[in-house]
Amino acid sequence: MLQIVDTADGSKTLYHPVVGEHYHSRHGAVQESAHVFVGMGLRHYLDAHHATGLSVLEIGFGAGLNFLLSADHCFRHGQALDYVGVEAFPLGVDMLMATGYGAYVAASIWESMLALYQAAQRESQRIVGRCDLAIAAQDVMAFNTDKRFDVMYFDAFAAVHQPELWTEETLRHVCQYLKRDGVFVTYAITGHLKRTLKGLGFTIEKLPGAPGKREMLRATKID
Repeated sequence: MLQIVDTADGSKTLYHPVVGEHYHSRHGAVQESAHVFVGMGLRHYLDAHHATGLSVLEIGFGAGLNFLLSADHCFRHGQALDYVGVEAFPLGVDMLMATGYGAYVAASIWESMLALYQAAQRESQRIVGRCDLAIAAQDVMAFNTDKRFDVMYFDAFAAVHQPELWTEETLRHVCQYLKRDGVFVTYAITGHLKRTLKGLGFTIEKLPGAPGKREMLRATKID
Protein backbone atom coordinates (compact mmCIF):
# COMPACT_ATOMS: atom_id res chain seq x y z
CA MET A 1 0.00 0.00 0.00
CA LEU A 2 2.67 2.54 1.01
CA GLN A 3 4.90 3.97 -1.71
CA ILE A 4 8.50 5.17 -1.45
CA VAL A 5 8.86 8.68 -2.87
CA ASP A 6 11.96 10.81 -3.53
CA THR A 7 11.97 14.33 -2.07
CA ALA A 8 13.78 17.48 -3.16
CA ASP A 9 16.70 17.19 -0.71
CA GLY A 10 17.55 13.67 -1.92
CA SER A 11 15.94 11.89 1.03
CA LYS A 12 12.91 9.65 0.73
CA THR A 13 9.48 9.70 2.28
CA LEU A 14 6.43 7.47 2.21
CA TYR A 15 3.11 8.15 0.49
CA HIS A 16 -0.07 6.77 2.03
CA PRO A 17 -2.60 6.45 -0.82
CA VAL A 18 -5.59 5.82 1.46
CA VAL A 19 -4.94 8.94 3.56
CA GLY A 20 -3.74 10.80 0.47
CA GLU A 21 -0.66 12.32 2.06
CA HIS A 22 3.11 11.95 2.37
CA TYR A 23 4.70 11.22 5.74
CA HIS A 24 7.12 14.14 5.26
CA SER A 25 7.45 17.10 2.93
CA ARG A 26 8.09 16.47 -0.77
CA HIS A 27 10.31 19.57 -0.58
CA GLY A 28 12.75 17.62 1.60
CA ALA A 29 11.91 15.01 4.22
CA VAL A 30 15.15 15.28 6.20
CA GLN A 31 15.23 19.08 5.85
CA GLU A 32 11.72 19.35 7.27
CA SER A 33 12.41 17.03 10.20
CA ALA A 34 15.72 18.73 11.03
CA HIS A 35 14.20 22.22 10.91
CA VAL A 36 10.75 21.83 12.46
CA PHE A 37 11.29 19.17 15.09
CA VAL A 38 14.99 18.89 15.90
CA GLY A 39 15.87 22.55 15.35
CA MET A 40 12.83 24.45 16.59
CA GLY A 41 11.87 21.83 19.17
CA LEU A 42 14.68 19.73 20.63
CA ARG A 43 17.62 22.07 20.13
CA HIS A 44 15.57 25.10 21.15
CA TYR A 45 14.60 23.43 24.43
CA LEU A 46 18.12 22.21 25.21
CA ASP A 47 19.60 25.65 24.55
CA ALA A 48 16.90 27.59 26.40
CA HIS A 49 17.17 25.42 29.50
CA HIS A 50 20.92 24.70 29.32
CA ALA A 51 19.85 21.08 29.63
CA THR A 52 21.98 17.94 29.36
CA GLY A 53 19.01 15.88 28.25
CA LEU A 54 15.27 15.91 27.65
CA SER A 55 12.14 13.87 27.10
CA VAL A 56 10.17 13.95 23.84
CA LEU A 57 6.65 12.77 23.05
CA GLU A 58 5.93 12.39 19.34
CA ILE A 59 2.39 12.16 17.99
CA GLY A 60 2.78 10.26 14.73
CA PHE A 61 6.00 8.19 14.90
CA GLY A 62 5.68 7.13 11.26
CA ALA A 63 8.96 5.92 9.77
CA GLY A 64 10.99 7.13 12.75
CA LEU A 65 12.84 9.96 11.01
CA ASN A 66 12.24 12.50 13.78
CA PHE A 67 13.50 10.05 16.37
CA LEU A 68 16.59 9.14 14.36
CA LEU A 69 17.67 12.76 13.87
CA SER A 70 16.91 13.58 17.51
CA ALA A 71 18.92 10.61 18.77
CA ASP A 72 21.77 11.47 16.43
CA HIS A 73 21.95 15.02 17.81
CA CYS A 74 21.81 13.88 21.44
CA PHE A 75 24.30 11.05 20.90
CA ARG A 76 26.83 13.38 19.28
CA HIS A 77 26.50 15.88 22.14
CA GLY A 78 26.46 13.38 25.00
CA GLN A 79 22.88 14.27 25.94
CA ALA A 80 20.18 12.02 27.36
CA LEU A 81 17.00 11.41 25.34
CA ASP A 82 13.86 9.71 26.62
CA TYR A 83 11.64 9.39 23.54
CA VAL A 84 8.09 8.07 23.28
CA GLY A 85 6.37 7.87 19.90
CA VAL A 86 2.64 7.27 19.50
CA GLU A 87 1.74 5.41 16.31
CA ALA A 88 -1.58 3.68 15.70
CA PHE A 89 -0.25 1.73 12.70
CA PRO A 90 3.45 0.91 13.15
CA LEU A 91 5.32 0.15 9.96
CA GLY A 92 7.22 -3.06 9.38
CA VAL A 93 11.00 -3.16 9.70
CA ASP A 94 11.31 -3.75 5.96
CA MET A 95 9.53 -0.46 5.24
CA LEU A 96 11.78 1.40 7.69
CA MET A 97 14.82 -0.02 5.92
CA ALA A 98 13.45 1.07 2.52
CA THR A 99 13.52 4.74 3.59
CA GLY A 100 17.32 4.76 3.68
CA TYR A 101 17.34 7.09 6.69
CA GLY A 102 20.43 5.34 7.99
CA ALA A 103 22.44 7.54 5.62
CA TYR A 104 21.66 10.58 7.79
CA VAL A 105 22.59 9.32 11.27
CA ALA A 106 25.33 7.37 13.00
CA ALA A 107 25.36 3.74 11.88
CA SER A 108 25.03 2.54 15.49
CA ILE A 109 21.74 4.44 15.89
CA TRP A 110 20.26 3.10 12.66
CA GLU A 111 21.29 -0.50 13.28
CA SER A 112 20.14 -0.46 16.89
CA MET A 113 16.77 1.08 16.09
CA LEU A 114 16.07 -1.54 13.43
CA ALA A 115 17.11 -4.34 15.77
CA LEU A 116 15.07 -3.07 18.73
CA TYR A 117 12.13 -1.52 16.87
CA GLN A 118 9.65 -4.30 17.60
CA ALA A 119 10.81 -4.66 21.22
CA ALA A 120 10.33 -0.90 21.67
CA GLN A 121 6.62 -1.44 20.96
CA ARG A 122 6.48 -3.49 24.18
CA GLU A 123 8.78 -1.51 26.48
CA SER A 124 11.39 1.24 26.34
CA GLN A 125 14.72 0.24 24.77
CA ARG A 126 18.19 1.74 25.09
CA ILE A 127 19.11 2.52 21.48
CA VAL A 128 22.51 4.13 21.85
CA GLY A 129 24.41 6.17 24.46
CA ARG A 130 21.74 7.59 26.76
CA CYS A 131 18.98 7.55 24.14
CA ASP A 132 15.88 5.47 24.91
CA LEU A 133 12.91 4.74 22.64
CA ALA A 134 9.41 3.47 23.37
CA ILE A 135 6.64 3.21 20.77
CA ALA A 136 3.01 3.25 21.92
CA ALA A 137 1.23 1.27 19.20
CA GLN A 138 -2.23 2.69 19.80
CA ASP A 139 -4.62 5.45 18.83
CA VAL A 140 -3.76 8.89 20.18
CA MET A 141 -6.88 9.12 22.33
CA ALA A 142 -6.12 5.72 23.89
CA PHE A 143 -2.59 6.79 24.86
CA ASN A 144 -2.05 7.32 28.57
CA THR A 145 1.12 7.69 30.64
CA ASP A 146 2.33 8.91 34.01
CA LYS A 147 5.27 10.63 32.32
CA ARG A 148 5.45 14.34 31.59
CA PHE A 149 7.55 15.53 28.65
CA ASP A 150 9.75 18.50 27.85
CA VAL A 151 8.96 18.63 24.12
CA MET A 152 6.11 17.40 21.94
CA TYR A 153 6.55 16.74 18.23
CA PHE A 154 3.05 16.94 16.74
CA ASP A 155 3.59 15.23 13.38
CA ALA A 156 0.13 13.96 12.57
CA PHE A 157 -1.17 13.94 9.00
CA ALA A 158 -2.59 17.30 7.93
CA ALA A 159 -6.01 18.38 9.19
CA VAL A 160 -7.47 18.26 5.67
CA HIS A 161 -6.87 14.49 5.65
CA GLN A 162 -7.25 13.59 9.34
CA PRO A 163 -9.18 16.41 11.04
CA GLU A 164 -9.88 14.31 14.13
CA LEU A 165 -6.22 14.57 15.12
CA TRP A 166 -6.37 18.39 15.25
CA THR A 167 -9.53 18.86 17.31
CA GLU A 168 -9.55 20.62 20.68
CA GLU A 169 -10.34 17.28 22.32
CA THR A 170 -7.28 15.57 20.84
CA LEU A 171 -4.96 18.51 21.49
CA ARG A 172 -6.18 18.81 25.08
CA HIS A 173 -5.56 15.10 25.60
CA VAL A 174 -1.99 15.07 24.33
CA CYS A 175 -0.97 18.44 25.77
CA GLN A 176 -1.71 17.28 29.31
CA TYR A 177 1.50 15.25 29.04
CA LEU A 178 3.71 18.32 28.55
CA LYS A 179 5.46 19.82 31.56
CA ARG A 180 5.05 23.47 32.45
CA ASP A 181 7.46 25.32 30.14
CA GLY A 182 7.23 22.36 27.78
CA VAL A 183 7.45 23.05 24.05
CA PHE A 184 4.97 21.98 21.35
CA VAL A 185 6.15 22.09 17.72
CA THR A 186 4.44 21.25 14.47
CA TYR A 187 4.89 21.94 10.77
CA ALA A 188 1.44 23.54 10.48
CA ILE A 189 0.00 26.85 11.61
CA THR A 190 -3.68 27.74 11.42
CA GLY A 191 -6.00 30.10 13.22
CA HIS A 192 -7.83 27.15 14.79
CA LEU A 193 -4.59 25.65 16.08
CA LYS A 194 -3.37 28.94 17.54
CA ARG A 195 -6.69 29.63 19.28
CA THR A 196 -6.91 26.11 20.66
CA LEU A 197 -3.40 26.11 22.09
CA LYS A 198 -3.86 29.57 23.61
CA GLY A 199 -7.01 28.27 25.28
CA LEU A 200 -4.99 25.34 26.66
CA GLY A 201 -2.50 27.69 28.31
CA PHE A 202 0.22 28.11 25.71
CA THR A 203 2.03 31.10 24.31
CA ILE A 204 2.34 30.99 20.53
CA GLU A 205 5.28 31.70 18.21
CA LYS A 206 5.02 31.91 14.43
CA LEU A 207 8.36 30.82 12.98
CA PRO A 208 9.82 30.38 9.48
CA GLY A 209 8.75 27.05 8.06
CA ALA A 210 10.77 24.33 6.40
CA PRO A 211 11.35 24.56 2.62
CA GLY A 212 8.00 24.67 0.88
CA LYS A 213 6.15 26.13 3.88
CA ARG A 214 6.25 29.80 4.80
CA GLU A 215 5.52 29.35 8.50
CA MET A 216 5.34 26.82 11.33
CA LEU A 217 4.18 26.92 14.94
CA ARG A 218 5.96 26.61 18.26
CA ALA A 219 4.05 26.94 21.51
CA THR A 220 5.23 26.98 25.13
CA LYS A 221 3.04 25.76 27.98
CA ILE A 222 2.67 28.40 30.68
CA ASP A 223 -0.30 27.01 32.65
